[in-house]
Amino acid sequence: MIFDKVKKFDIVFDSPEIDSPPVFSSGDVVSGKVVLELAGSSTTYTQNYSDEVEYLNQREVLLQADNGELTTLPAGRHEYPFSFQLPEETLVTSFEGKHGSIRYWVKVKLHRPWCTVRKIKKEFTVIEPIDINTPSLLAPQAGTKEKIARAWYRNFGQVSITAKIDRKGYTPGEVIPVFAEFDNSTSRSVVPKACITQTQTFIARGTMKQKQSVVATLSGDVVGARRRETWHGRAIKIPPVGPSILQCRIIKVEYMLRVCVDVPGTSKLCLELPLVMGTIPLHPFGSRTSSVSSHYSLNMEWLRMAIPEQPEPPPEYSSIVTEEEAIQNSPAARQEEDLSGVLERSFMAYVQEFRFRPPPVYSEVDPNPQPFNMRPRCMTC
Repeated sequence: MIFDKVKKFDIVFDSPEIDSPPVFSSGDVVSGKVVLELAGSSTTYTQNYSDEVEYLNQREVLLQADNGELTTLPAGRHEYPFSFQLPEETLVTSFEGKHGSIRYWVKVKLHRPWCTVRKIKKEFTVIEPIDINTPSLLAPQAGTKEKIARAWYRNFGQVSITAKIDRKGYTPGEVIPVFAEFDNSTSRSVVPKACITQTQTFIARGTMKQKQSVVATLSGDVVGARRRETWHGRAIKIPPVGPSILQCRIIKVEYMLRVCVDVPGTSKLCLELPLVMGTIPLHPFGSRTSSVSSHYSLNMEWLRMAIPEQPEPPPEYSSIVTEEEAIQNSPAARQEEDLSGVLERSFMAYVQEFRFRPPPVYSEVDPNPQPFNMRPRCMTC
């Protein structure tokens, strides 16, 4: 097989963002083209794609003769499109860590006679959606923790923490209001603090490594001896961080809100509340409102029982007042008002006047007298 050299060998994704890798999620279609530019002739090649933990692995031959013989390509530019769909089941979000990574890529191989196989690889990003508008992630998180502060067999007293946050799920950029109470019954001053931590867990062949880092901090005022401090929604902002990874068996990324008290001369007291970093933010009138309203509707069933399903409509006006009576009691026709200057005057409410059937005129004579042949009934009989 005669060949010269490959001038260009590249993978181009069908993505509007040329400078950055495209972003996909489970079920999306990944498409693009392989660009091959030759100065001579070459042969067929194979393309496959896989990730680091083998969530998907598929091979596809883009160019090969039916009889299995070598294929000769003329000099010039050749493009071979490719397309595949990611699995519908949940994938794991792309991740780069200190001891491991989760990567997705497209790899292309170029086979030529009497030459080493040439390979290129281009990564793409997968972000698996995490919707925080679910009951489990909208549930409030709360806890209480206490300890006896001791140093060198000396008891300084008890310190306790009670903390609460509105929900478990948040997205980067949100602010978490922290509600907490610090009861310092010791003889020393303490300093309350809060922070958001990220824990990366790597598991391989029964061995586990963890890397923990603090991504946001919050510091409170000093709480004097035998005093109490309350946080009424102290704000801690979530910085730009990656979403939680909880479904991978070898790599996990977890977040925690830690509310702590530094006691001088002894170990600190910390209360941990779990967090989940999602990708779909809280809906202003979404699932949370729906869940609350659906829960509240259970308590309002008794009210529905008192309301008929099909209320009876009121009687029509014509069935009560005849047309003649309506004309007789209607006001005289008014002259049309000149509205040309209405915009120059102040606006006032206009209430239309309605005339209903007037009550009967009072009279001393009974309009429905009893017949003379009927004697009034005796009340004692």
